[in-house]
Amino acid sequence: MASIETDFRAPPARLKIRWGQIATGGTALLILGAMVWVVAQSQSILWAEIPGYLLDPRILSGVVLTLKLTVGAMVFGIVVGCVVAAMAISENLVLRAIAAGFVWWFRGVPLIVQIFLWFNIALFVPRLGPYDINLLVTPAVAGFLALGLHEAANMSEIIRAGLKAVDKGQREAAQALGLKPLQIMRTIILPQAVRLVIPPTGNQAIGMLKASAIVSVIGMRDLLTMAQQIYAANFLVIELLFVASIWYLGITTVAQVGQHYLEKRFAPKGRGN
Repeated sequence: MASIETDFRAPPARLKIRWGQIATGGTALLILGAMVWVVAQSQSILWAEIPGYLLDPRILSGVVLTLKLTVGAMVFGIVVGCVVAAMAISENLVLRAIAAGFVWWFRGVPLIVQIFLWFNIALFVPRLGPYDINLLVTPAVAGFLALGLHEAANMSEIIRAGLKAVDKGQREAAQALGLKPLQIMRTIILPQAVRLVIPPTGNQAIGMLKASAIVSVIGMRDLLTMAQQIYAANFLVIELLFVASIWYLGITTVAQVGQHYLEKRFAPKGRGN
């Protein structure tokens, strides 16, 4: 008796054309293309001037200062933010109140107002002991303090949320095993909190880079300020703003790539993308 073989393989799925997605995607591309064409056809922009200013020594000096300010303020913000976060989760009511007040002030007051306050601090604190405040708080110091303290308030909330996100039962289990508080923090809490803190910290660093442009209002020689000084002399306003934008985009792109690999490095095994 001949055996009968049955083919249970499913028929190949038919490709479904999603006309809605095609229409919306096509419309978006048309609009984007039209915008690029309008800008490219503008007779008011001297496109040939842009490449020459990308590596202009004045622009490069502004790039270096912007990077120094961003990295310095970010490191300062993370360190101070860790201290404030530790105060915020402590059992000491006074420390918690101080941390809450710090976050309330430095997150609530607009950054540009903080920059002007530090820049004009000599108006209400003219001297610090034997030192003249005007000599101590230069435009660079004023910008650094404003950015760093503003970032510290934001980072303290990020770090506090990361620490609080670790299940309380793990702390209790570690205490039951006889681990000391510092051992619990170092071996159990921090490794888990770091994975939660890294993504928003990367976003904060990128935001800090862009926010650093605001120090141009007090005359710091950052990237935007140098572009403004150049176009004030040659009237190539849009061209120099494009130069600054290209540098900002390039730096933020590198930062985003670094953030991606850092997140991947600290992701739990089996979850890295």
